[in-house]
Amino acid sequence: MKVKAVLSEERVPLSEVREVLSRVEAERIEAQKEMSYELRKSIEHANQTFRISADRSRELVAELLTLEKMKPDIAYRIANITPRSRDELRAVYAKEKGTLTGEELDTIIGIVGAHL
Repeated sequence: MKVKAVLSEERVPLSEVREVLSRVEAERIEAQKEMSYELRKSIEHANQTFRISADRSRELVAELLTLEKMKPDIAYRIANITPRSRDELRAVYAKEKGTLTGEELDTIIGIVGAHL
């Protein structure tokens, strides 16, 4: 399949992508159409990394975006990974300028924990 143009672009959490891929998979199975290698691998990846529902993931992103030093890219990354420790959270922030204090890290981990 060739993509001719991108009509729109938006960030979505991985759990939401999983729901869309599940619908596509069901449609393909029902219509007895073969799935491409890329589609099968995408579905497999989404199923393996799935941790929270799409609704809870959207709520998590919204709550993370209320924090002072939170960027949208990082909020979605945190929602996809759902880090449970300071070290995992530091890995998300590894490429960012500046560092977070221990209190800020604990606040983010607390927010993530409340949505799991």
